[in-house]
Amino acid sequence: MAYDEVLAERVRELLEEGDAVVAKKMFGGLVFTVTGNTAVGVVGDDLLVRVAPDDTPQALAQPGARPFEVRGRISKGWVIVAGEVLDDHVLDDWLQLGQKAAAARPPK
Repeated sequence: MAYDEVLAERVRELLEEGDAVVAKKMFGGLVFTVTGNTAVGVVGDDLLVRVAPDDTPQALAQPGARPFEVRGRISKGWVIVAGEVLDDHVLDDWLQLGQKAAAARPPK
């Protein structure tokens, strides 16, 4: 599956790739890791976001957000956000949420 390269570039610019943030092709898209843990990714036209368990209900209540489903099963700790709702402010909020959840995990 191809991914939205414009969205990926917007994510890359906001995350400022460096030693702690690395982009990798995975899940048929492009994911961004923080200290080795996936924080966010671009899959198709949408944004995949790691979400801490305590943040999940509030995250799913946001416009364009839905659970991340793999083969008919909901993957806990992940949310998909529709690309059409990702203006710069909204995108930055989601990236911060994903970075927070990834940073809370042990480094890989």
